[in-house]
Amino acid sequence: MTRSYSIRTFGCQMNVHDSERLAGQLEEAGYVPATEGEAADVVVLNTCAVRENADNKLYGNLGHLRARKNEKADMQIAVGGCLAQKDRGEIVKRAPWVDVVFGTHNIGSLPTLLERARHNAEAEVEILESLETFPSTLPARRDSAYSGWVSISVGCNNTCTFCIVPSLRGKERDRRPGEVLAEVEALVAEGVLEVTLLGQNVNSYGVEFGDRQAFGKLLRSCGSVEGLERVRFTSPHPAAFTDDVIDAMAETPNVCHQLHMPLQSGSDRVLKAMRRSYRSDRFLSILDKVRAAMPDAAITTDIIVGFPGETEEDFQQTLEVVRQARFSSAFTFQYSKRPGTPAADLDGQLPKEVVQERYDRLVALQDEISWEENRKQVGRRVELLVAAGEGRKDVETRRMSGRARDGRLVHFTPTGDVVDRAVRPGDIVETTVTYAAPHHLVADGDLISHRRTSAGDNAEAGQRPKTDGVSLGLPSFGKPAQPLVATSTGCG
Repeated sequence: MTRSYSIRTFGCQMNVHDSERLAGQLEEAGYVPATEGEAADVVVLNTCAVRENADNKLYGNLGHLRARKNEKADMQIAVGGCLAQKDRGEIVKRAPWVDVVFGTHNIGSLPTLLERARHNAEAEVEILESLETFPSTLPARRDSAYSGWVSISVGCNNTCTFCIVPSLRGKERDRRPGEVLAEVEALVAEGVLEVTLLGQNVNSYGVEFGDRQAFGKLLRSCGSVEGLERVRFTSPHPAAFTDDVIDAMAETPNVCHQLHMPLQSGSDRVLKAMRRSYRSDRFLSILDKVRAAMPDAAITTDIIVGFPGETEEDFQQTLEVVRQARFSSAFTFQYSKRPGTPAADLDGQLPKEVVQERYDRLVALQDEISWEENRKQVGRRVELLVAAGEGRKDVETRRMSGRARDGRLVHFTPTGDVVDRAVRPGDIVETTVTYAAPHHLVADGDLISHRRTSAGDNAEAGQRPKTDGVSLGLPSFGKPAQPLVATSTGCG
């Protein structure tokens, strides 16, 4: 009998992409996605250890699943991701109804572990200390018909005191450029229009195989992939950001003028305590160079408030850098202890009420700046890649949503004489911005143009790309001699 699965993903883009790999493997093993409202035979929780209360969220979910498993005897529950790597066998001690626990280094083991747990009628826990199989060699069932993640590296060589990722995902491992481009071409062959190059620190890419300008070259090589309309990447580290990357962004037409670069703090003293190997002047100088080369660039960031020992003066320095940087938006976080990180043991842990008050001031300032920057977009013509369900009020307002090339979210009305039958997710439209809010734009006039795409065809048909793993093994740039072509299109 065919068994169904569902995957719940917590945390960052890395986890989202890992979940695509997990789905691809399960379907290769004969499982099918559970339909909406169906009680899946296998539930996979792909966890994150970075956020506050990650443990509580996991065990809360496991508590709900326990009742469902009591009603469905053959149901299996698997826990993977960073929290599984950290807590290991502790998970089955606290939740003995869990069947499988697997770590960040062995996501390719899931189908085997599920079968072994069923056969042996006991929990299987497998946590490897180093990467078993590079994730790109595994099949993937993609979440989107029009936009895809492509990992260029895994792991991280930095030692930021607040971050637990290096200890859970290991040292950086780089894919060869030919492998990356083969996967990009595989996605484009399936109708995908946009790819996001993904790594813990994308601009240190190439150090492993001895080319410190490899990332800029990779961006330029993506420009030669026919049919690829948009290239994004996340996230670069300010300490490793080089001018050749700025040049590649500015000179490669399909590379979007969008940059997400984490600041974390505007205080040099706090940056030193965080082991962030740059200072605020260096960060701002990169932004100046980016804007000189691409005046229309939208720049976003991450900021942590309340790091141990942060004084009011330190916080004021962060506010000043935010004022100078003019970020289009920022992901702001209140510092919370993560067991296993050096910062958890530092003196000067701040009271919750102090951190909250500073956080509120930072959010208020950034919202004001975001709104000012967005108001500059009113009256501008924008090209949008139509998205699926990004606006909470789209149905109520009869609008649709899309992303501009600079990454801004735009809600638009899909009307006008240029509309060809119907606008669908994956199509490309042009419109004019009529209104700005701090976190989105609105375009309520008729569309200027509408282009139906193969990605839109696939989205309308409910089909999503399913790509085989890519492993070429040669450190070369340019189109691969024998590009990998994705396997069947669709849901399995």
